[in-house]
Amino acid sequence: MFARKGIVVVPDMYLNAGGVTVSYFEWLKNLSHVRYGRMEKRFTENMNARILGQMESLTGKQIDSGERKAIMHGADEVDLVHSGLEETMIEATREIIACWHANPDLPDMRTAAYVVAINKRGSHQQGSHQLHRAGYFPITNYFGACTPFV
Repeated sequence: MFARKGIVVVPDMYLNAGGVTVSYFEWLKNLSHVRYGRMEKRFTENMNARILGQMESLTGKQIDSGERKAIMHGADEVDLVHSGLEETMIEATREIIACWHANPDLPDMRTAAYVVAINKRGSHQQGSHQLHRAGYFPITNYFGACTPFV
């Protein structure tokens, strides 16, 4: 109905993926027993301070204290989680849109999201030879950028 009216609908599974991704990050953190950023925060702050010092030395101008503080600030755990979430969601968006645009038979982004998800699962299973033993085989070049498994 929306597609007939030219309305793009963001796939529901994509919208839910943000919460799932952050939960995954939390799970990884709990497994490692080390909070995100602990290993690099001070290093980043020190490197940023050195860069600022060089900029001030080369230009002969002092950077505003508020700007200096913002630039020197190393990433906190929440900054790293947001960054990881942003990267994950941008990559997922690119994959879904590329699949959708590469395949005129796909009616909408939701269907493209399903094809991408099934392909990822199928690729994993194919790598472990489970598809072959189960009698499933990949169809190559049917959907171009996103090859489905049936």
